[in-house]
Amino acid sequence: MGGFQDTFQRKEIKYILNAAQYQEMLRWLQPIARVDSYGETAIQNIYFDTPDFRLVRSSMEKPLYKEKLRLRTYGIPGDGSTAFIEIKKKYLGVVYKRRIGMPYEEALQVLCHGELERLPGMGKAQRRLEQRIQEDGHAGAERKHERSRDGTERPAGDRGPEGQIAEEIAWFFRVHRPLLPAMKIRYDRIAMAGIADPSLRITFDRNLQWSMHLDLRDGAEGEPLLQPQQVLMEVKIQGAMRPDMARALSERGVFPASFSKYGEGFARYYKAAMQSRRTLSWLAEQTWRNAWDTFGCPACEHDGPGETWQRTDRPGNRWQHQTQNTGGLIYA
Repeated sequence: MGGFQDTFQRKEIKYILNAAQYQEMLRWLQPIARVDSYGETAIQNIYFDTPDFRLVRSSMEKPLYKEKLRLRTYGIPGDGSTAFIEIKKKYLGVVYKRRIGMPYEEALQVLCHGELERLPGMGKAQRRLEQRIQEDGHAGAERKHERSRDGTERPAGDRGPEGQIAEEIAWFFRVHRPLLPAMKIRYDRIAMAGIADPSLRITFDRNLQWSMHLDLRDGAEGEPLLQPQQVLMEVKIQGAMRPDMARALSERGVFPASFSKYGEGFARYYKAAMQSRRTLSWLAEQTWRNAWDTFGCPACEHDGPGETWQRTDRPGNRWQHQTQNTGGLIYA
């Protein structure tokens, strides 16, 4: 699927434009950037989180480091359509993104049923992953890195980009458990690239929506995330912004905005739940139920052979963990 990068390292600055500002910025950009070959694209994402939305709640506190996992398609997919499993990390304002492309149905098996062996490059990553688990001794320990010739960070002992990304995804599952499909975010995007500087990317997102109808194959509409006629613009750069672009934005009254699509979607979902006197525990139960009803997801950790998390009706506990190593149950 030419034209899509597998790794990114850049700054992303967001702006919310009204209709007039949107048209003015499009005109201003014409001499320096052009719309990419895909034109306007409908982008759909499933964001994965713990049942109680721990990842997005932590992200909304604006820590120095945050990360997210999502499944993305361009347009409404079929079972065999290319989908991208993406890990997106942000540290001190710099965004790092890794992704692997694979058929949509297979990606669901990886993400919803823990079949990590389906990941391209997972065979290469497995030995390093096992070594890393033994060295660290616990989930979340600081990993070791080596710097490659292109300046990107990659795990020591890595055997290539697919193996690296597969390891990142498997480690994400280990650290943030249990993971379930939590929310769908969709929007229509126009992407532009710099003519003289192709590393400059500008995107305009319209019709931003959030939904709890998770399967991307149904093309279901959701609830709006912005006011009518508003557009989310993102300027994606590897260094400092061009002075003339900064001046053009300022002259049109366009200033950076803190805006997370998934964070805003969760904020609206959480607010509606609280107004109905629901609790975070109720949201966690709905997350599991929705994942089960849509994809047949067990609420599971897939932390190794024979290890699973399952829902339980045991009073005071929502999950039970069983491992072949001990043969017993651990409740949480």
